[in-house]
Amino acid sequence: MNTEITVKEKLTGLYKLQLIDSKIDEIKRLRGELPLKVQDLEDEVTGLTTREDNFKAEIEKLSDQIKEKKEQIKNSKELIKKYNKQQKDVRNNRQFDAITKELEFQELDIELSEKRIKEYDILLKNKKSEIEEVTKEIAEKKEELEKSKNELDAIVAETKKEEDILQAESKKVEKVVEDRLLIAYKRIRKAMRNGLGVVAVSREACGGCFNKLPPQRQLDVASNKKVIVCEFCGRILIGEDLKEEVINEQ
Repeated sequence: MNTEITVKEKLTGLYKLQLIDSKIDEIKRLRGELPLKVQDLEDEVTGLTTREDNFKAEIEKLSDQIKEKKEQIKNSKELIKKYNKQQKDVRNNRQFDAITKELEFQELDIELSEKRIKEYDILLKNKKSEIEEVTKEIAEKKEELEKSKNELDAIVAETKKEEDILQAESKKVEKVVEDRLLIAYKRIRKAMRNGLGVVAVSREACGGCFNKLPPQRQLDVASNKKVIVCEFCGRILIGEDLKEEVINEQ
């Protein structure tokens, strides 16, 4: 017995698959821009959190530098006490001048350290202000993210059962479409903004790009004896009669 699948059966299977996939596309369109919005918000939160971590690291570094300068001032003050005591016991001018220079150096070091501390304090205050703003922004973005996720989850929950059924039907129909045609269909569908890889000829024109087809090409499509693609947009073409047959079976 000849079990070879006819071209008409192949085209019928492809168009059934197109109808199912279009319904799945419509469900996804109902979700609108929410999936992209959720992804963008997640990326924003990640970026802001990284910035917050960098600010925290900078604050820690500035705090360590202030601590270091304060320790330096403490050491300098101890040395000043030591040199003041030694200056009282000097035996000659050379020793007195040497100690005086050390005292001046330590006083200058204290002055420079205090100046650095003031600079670090200003930077620290600015960083703390920046981190407060970032932390506030993170909280706002997380709140917006949570709201968008809840909206998306609600829409997905409403359509999940229907989508699962359609996905199962799509897989079932894919199994009866020969691999070569299935690959071509998926490639064409992916290239089209509206996801239409198979369209019917309507009013002598391609149902996808609406360019008028030559009379012979229209007859070839209507005969269902070979797979024909639109010479303008590359979509697989079927006749209006075949389209009606498939829709009436649904």
